[in-house]
Amino acid sequence: MFRWITISLLTLLVVGVAVFAYKEHQDKNAILIQAENSYQRAFHELTSDVDTLHDKIGATLAMNTRKQLSPQMAEIWRITSEASSDVGQLPLTLLPFNKTEEFLFDIGDFAYNTAIRDLDKEPLSEEEIAGLEELYKQSGDIKNELRKVQNMVLKDNLRWMDVELALATNDETGDNTIINGFKTVEKSMDGFQQTNMETGISSRPDEKDLSHLKGEKINKDKAIQIAQEWFGEVEPSEFTITDSGKGADIPTVTASFHKDKRNGYMDMSKQGGYPLTIMVARDVEETKISLNEASNKAKEYVDKLELKDMELIESSQYDNVGVFRYVYTEDDIRYYPSTVQVKVALDNGEMLGLDALQYYSRPNESINQEPSLSEEEAKEMINPNLEVQENYLAVIENDAQELVLCYEFLTTKDDETYRIFINADNGEEEKVETLNTSEEKFTTDIS
Repeated sequence: MFRWITISLLTLLVVGVAVFAYKEHQDKNAILIQAENSYQRAFHELTSDVDTLHDKIGATLAMNTRKQLSPQMAEIWRITSEASSDVGQLPLTLLPFNKTEEFLFDIGDFAYNTAIRDLDKEPLSEEEIAGLEELYKQSGDIKNELRKVQNMVLKDNLRWMDVELALATNDETGDNTIINGFKTVEKSMDGFQQTNMETGISSRPDEKDLSHLKGEKINKDKAIQIAQEWFGEVEPSEFTITDSGKGADIPTVTASFHKDKRNGYMDMSKQGGYPLTIMVARDVEETKISLNEASNKAKEYVDKLELKDMELIESSQYDNVGVFRYVYTEDDIRYYPSTVQVKVALDNGEMLGLDALQYYSRPNESINQEPSLSEEEAKEMINPNLEVQENYLAVIENDAQELVLCYEFLTTKDDETYRIFINADNGEEEKVETLNTSEEKFTTDIS
């Protein structure tokens, strides 16, 4: 009898383990299928958007009236925004693709600025028309190359998950059709950037330069050590370490892990191992700590970066996550190009995200300038229907990527809150941001 009971229990145990393993396998397959479908959708939408973009630019070259040209330029700007979003959803982080992304930025920026200007008083110049013709050629080259990749993807039933695996493992010996196709797209952009600069289409500087960072280049062991300092209870053997691809805009090392139901990755600079972006993905339980308590946690994470003179300027709550934004301050002036953003889980205070790339890519640049306008003179430039709550001196980047000294006004109207930047030299309204009153917190003392 005892023997049969033992056999029965063992049988049930084996069956239970098998069922559990099968369910785990099914769950993993479901996640992989969902990711693959997402990649396929983004890729095919990118191909369609570039097709449409090429046609729209061609139609623009046949137009010469503001009535038609301005809406067309606005439509081009919308399409480039969607195409850029599609690129961001593809697993190309470790593949140098910056030239194509800059192309999308250049045409979107040019189209937007053209759409909002008075084309009756300031029509397109000969240089700008020549630039549009060059963009038409560029978009045609990208269109043709993406179509070739798309045909191969459909014909051979290629998977984007294989692309992600190849890039993550630095498998350069394999013949991955999709990767080779995107490399060809990127190579087709050679030589176009200089032409765009000459025609005034491109004015984008290298805004993510990390060459000024100090320290020695880190190796795999050092990268794991840095990652452990941020992720906590993750064993060295559980990290996957990858280098950025050859020719990448920013030389980085990425540490990633998957443990239980918690995933994480961290991009750090190869020079000095500075944390650039960190993300932790997990289910966040119901809120147990306040936004103010979470802000204290966020300050601890920013302090861990050992950055000086960082000031909390925004705190927001989205579902069960707190988002906090810090800017560098000097002589009571806020420098918006140097910012750090932190996401904190409101169930236990764990850091779910950190973005310091903007801070590290822009060294703290003091502006040697005194305001030409007084605070009261600048305030007169604000819409009289708005009520000013707070004001500061701040430095921002304008559309030409130039540093501009401004008066920053936090204003309200009804249930809306706005941050308005008035040029401290000429009184022009440089930028207006809409803030969420119910989620924004303007108190900077979080000690």
